[in-house]
Amino acid sequence: MKTVYYTKYVPPDVLQVKEVEKPMIEDNQLLVRVHATTVSSGDSRMRRGNRKSLPLWPISKMAIGLRKPKNPVLGMDFAGEVVSKGKNVSRLRQGDHVYGFPGKGGSNAEYIKVSEESSVTVKPSNMTFEEAASVPFGAVSALFFLRKGKIKKGDDILIYGASGSVGTYAIQLAKYYGAKVTGVCSTENVEMVKSLGADDVVDYKRENYTNRKQTYDIIFDTVGKTTFSHCRKLLKPKGYYVLAVMNYREAFQILWTSLFGERKVISGIATGSIEDFNFLNNLIEEGKLKAVIDRSYHYNNIADAHRYVDKGHKKGNVVIKWI
Repeated sequence: MKTVYYTKYVPPDVLQVKEVEKPMIEDNQLLVRVHATTVSSGDSRMRRGNRKSLPLWPISKMAIGLRKPKNPVLGMDFAGEVVSKGKNVSRLRQGDHVYGFPGKGGSNAEYIKVSEESSVTVKPSNMTFEEAASVPFGAVSALFFLRKGKIKKGDDILIYGASGSVGTYAIQLAKYYGAKVTGVCSTENVEMVKSLGADDVVDYKRENYTNRKQTYDIIFDTVGKTTFSHCRKLLKPKGYYVLAVMNYREAFQILWTSLFGERKVISGIATGSIEDFNFLNNLIEEGKLKAVIDRSYHYNNIADAHRYVDKGHKKGNVVIKWI
């Protein structure tokens, strides 16, 4: 089978399509024929592997590999078909169309093995494989961080990076919870952000959102480009400044604000349970949550996909097609 390898850090050109043996599954595992994956901002950061790209350097660098990647296959999510299963697997069946997280291994391969206990479930019936592949990283992350901010009906929320993978799902989920949403994005994405349900949109090329008089219960930075010092005045008393990307400064602020002051800095590592996927499945099948696909690439052109994501201006998700 074919897989995409990277054996060193930094440029997209390090990505190579290689022929390897199809994985052998154990009794509690599934073998999935991958139809689609995505190139997320996380994939881009891991591939670059430098101080600028990785949060919590050098701890994160040690986790992924100091001199070269510990796991040479990228890919944080997938959608595909179960082609075989171990004898102890009972929740999913051969032929099921599934999506989720690949577990310890990367998903950029024609076939992957995943544990039945991992975050994998049947994909929504009204989504294509390409659309479903965008849900694990984007929607699960958005759900995780909105819950960290204790979102509730009537909240005012500002979402910075509203046009990205996490941001597009965060808008829709925030509206589901009954919040009033202000999105921050570039001029090119204003109409798209409005179409997803944002009540107000700030074009950061024309307006500095920090000069606004409005205050918010939650400020959610999906891309790691704001600071608590700049956003603090925009937070209501007992408001939450929620970060999808955290560095040491924010780690200190999380500790400090947990002990002192009403306004809290919140972050974490987004994880998704089967219950989370079932919750998202219901919203998707009810038409309350949809994927935004910017571009699709064949796996042979995955380096081009990474070059595009590296620019930092993608709308929603960039998909890699394996079939």
